Amino acid sequence: MGDEQPSTTAVSGLRRVITLISSLISLSLSIRVFAGKWQLIRSRLEELHSALVAGDATSLSGELPAITGTAEECHELARRCLDLSYSGKLLMQSDLDVTLGKLEAHVKKLSEIFKKNVSMHGYAVVVSRPGFGACKDDMRFYLRDLLTRMKVGDLGMKKQALVNLHEVVVEDEKYVKLVAEVSEFVHVLVDFLGCNEVEVVEEAAKVVSLVAGFDSHKGVLVSAGVIAPLIRVLECGSEVGKVGAARCLQRLTENSDNAWCVSAHGGVTALLRICESVECKGELVGPACGVLRNLCGVEEIKRFMVEEGVVSTFVRLVRSKDETVQVSSIELIKNIASDDDLVRQMVVKEGGVRVLLRVLDPKWTCSSKIREVVMRAIENLCFSSPSCVSVLLSYGFVDQLMYYVRNGEALVQELALKVAFRFCETSEEAKKALGDAGFMAELVKFLNAKSFEVREMAAEALSGMVMVAKNRKRFVQDDQNIALLLQLLDPGEGNSGNKKLLISILMSLTSCNSGRKKIVSSGYAKNIERLAEAEVSSDAKRLVRKLSTNRFRSMLNGIWHS
Repeated sequence: MGDEQPSTTAVSGLRRVITLISSLISLSLSIRVFAGKWQLIRSRLEELHSALVAGDATSLSGELPAITGTAEECHELARRCLDLSYSGKLLMQSDLDVTLGKLEAHVKKLSEIFKKNVSMHGYAVVVSRPGFGACKDDMRFYLRDLLTRMKVGDLGMKKQALVNLHEVVVEDEKYVKLVAEVSEFVHVLVDFLGCNEVEVVEEAAKVVSLVAGFDSHKGVLVSAGVIAPLIRVLECGSEVGKVGAARCLQRLTENSDNAWCVSAHGGVTALLRICESVECKGELVGPACGVLRNLCGVEEIKRFMVEEGVVSTFVRLVRSKDETVQVSSIELIKNIASDDDLVRQMVVKEGGVRVLLRVLDPKWTCSSKIREVVMRAIENLCFSSPSCVSVLLSYGFVDQLMYYVRNGEALVQELALKVAFRFCETSEEAKKALGDAGFMAELVKFLNAKSFEVREMAAEALSGMVMVAKNRKRFVQDDQNIALLLQLLDPGEGNSGNKKLLISILMSLTSCNSGRKKIVSSGYAKNIERLAEAEVSSDAKRLVRKLSTNRFRSMLNGIWHS
């Protein structure tokens, strides 16, 4: 019994001081005076708490009385700062400095004891990982144990602690929040990014990347100085480390405020080298492209990237077989050339439009997502430039669009229709090319689509296309085209496009004899008069007047009053 008593006393003393320090950490968060001092004290208390949690009562028993005494003194200082019951600022600052010094000495002593135990026994008792749904106190207990091992353990223990940490933050995002709340934890991870041990850097980069995935924690990482070591990893780290660093930077630079920091530490050059290298795999190039895409929103950084040859690099990467690389490359080209005629010309000169059209070719094997990204990029790059529109026409863009309008999957088909509609607005040559390709016949089909947006778009596109004489003649050759337009003008027809646009199309068709004849001879011509008589549409009345010329009056009277 005599041998067990010291152990029981030590365990009891250890529990008491852990509880006291935990309470003190919470109490310090409410203190509003001497904020800088208390932040330093709280950091030392957290270190001390981690060391006590990870230690064992027997080896720490000699230090417990002194640590308990310091904790009690600190608790009294905290109470006086909360109550503002101290006698003078200078005296309180002095007392806080003394307490901080004692806490630092305790942390140093426990670190020495921990290292000694590890070297003597080759292992330390590992705190069991809490089960799913565990309370936050148990989770914090586990994390503090990992932090202590990361700080004072040997290389093997550091690596294992990082692996364990990565596992829990992947499986439960509550751990991410708890890690980000402890500044010391974040600083240790950032320090590990500059470590000479490859595996430590790799594991640290993985964890930091996960933390960066949460908007609320990005500022904590940046404040801890994470960007500079991440860029050093990009420059000289292992492939795995570089992937983790690139992913982290991609997430951090979603906030444009961090762009300059990346640039200031040489990040743009490091990222461009990765993208230029034929040896780097898609797993690394993809997020590297993503970072550069985020950075090009800053004009000065974009100019530097252009001077460094970013256009030719990313035109080449559009051909990549890795979808992530393709998407990021296409979006970067789109972003960097947006509203910039000079860069747009460079993209054309480097063969960028030709490459995009090659990817859009139905014979090219790629996902629907890639096709959607390419269509949007072509629209963004080319539609505002007459010379680029001419390039598209010469490379068979219209035929590709028509293929997807007729045969694409639902989302791709609708996007192709929208892109064709906007292309139609670029020039008369584009309207003629679309007319020659049979686009008007497809538009007529979409006038009866379920989607109001699609019906509206089809009607508006037709309205523009029949302004071209060649297209009008082609359109009226099919009797069913005019019949459908007139049928959709039925006042009782709910599933129709915009009647104003439909009447606009008919108005254009009346400029040719065959169009007028087919309108007035249609069995649905009465719908125009009904709209006019109901005073629903002034456009309908104008159309009636247009059709009621001397030449056609007798014909109209015979049809409308039969």
